Amino acid sequence: MAASMGARLRTLMSKECIALPGTFNGMAGRLAAEHGFKGAYISGAALTASLGLPDIGVATLDQFSSRIKEVVAVSNLPLIADADTGFGEAEMVRKTVEEYHWAGAAGLHIEDQVFPKRCGHLDGKTLVEERVFCEKVERAAEAAQRCSAGEFIICARTDAAGVPQEGYERAVQRATSYVHAGADMIFPEGLHSKEDFQSFAEAMRGLPGPAPGGGPFMLANMTEFGKTPYLTLEEFAGLGYHCVIYPVSTFRAAMKGVDECLAMLKEKGSVEEFLPRMYTRKDLYNSLSYTPGVEWKYPSASGK
Repeated sequence: MAASMGARLRTLMSKECIALPGTFNGMAGRLAAEHGFKGAYISGAALTASLGLPDIGVATLDQFSSRIKEVVAVSNLPLIADADTGFGEAEMVRKTVEEYHWAGAAGLHIEDQVFPKRCGHLDGKTLVEERVFCEKVERAAEAAQRCSAGEFIICARTDAAGVPQEGYERAVQRATSYVHAGADMIFPEGLHSKEDFQSFAEAMRGLPGPAPGGGPFMLANMTEFGKTPYLTLEEFAGLGYHCVIYPVSTFRAAMKGVDECLAMLKEKGSVEEFLPRMYTRKDLYNSLSYTPGVEWKYPSASGK
């Protein structure tokens, strides 16, 4: 019997720090697999932006679940998916875990912000009470045990480091409580230095958890234009992290190309000069595992 997506990602992270590039749609998922990535990530910011919406929690559980299924089907990659604040209170968190698992995700992360949430690298965030979020984590862990025998990964994100009334030490305290509530992985959002990343991971290592050497698995967010310095995958590994997400990188790169292509079309009435920067018909068909005139078999996943 094939290992579940959660089990696959746990095994990978037990051996090395895994890069999880943002895959905002099925095609991005195919390309991630084609380039040899071992896992992927679905960002709430990128998903909502792809819908033409801001990252304030307005996309629905069904929209997230559908996108997870779309990406997993054609990439066969284990992925972590953003679940924002859990689409509601503790009761909805159970449903979210079940839906994400059925859609094919390896795990999810939920965050301790008040709804409507905002990007973790923006100021002005407000957090729910620690005990309230612990209840959400407990319900998520219960649901993961029920639907996957505990293999589905529950990641708890804390935004406390970037909230003036809370701060770094409170972020560590909150994360500790979340681990005791059942989180398999911790995501400290908005850290400002290598030293903070390292000390946070060290503080978690003495806690119970599935990571090699003890403690929960640790997730780092290497987003662009944020509060975190630009670090390499190898640097994050050395700081004690097991996976690194690049949540909006591919979306930003793609939209920059779309913007420039449209600007050229508007200005010149032609995109001929843009052709060297386009994904060719041959490239597209290769990525889709498609040969005209030959039967194509769904999903012809790029990761298989």
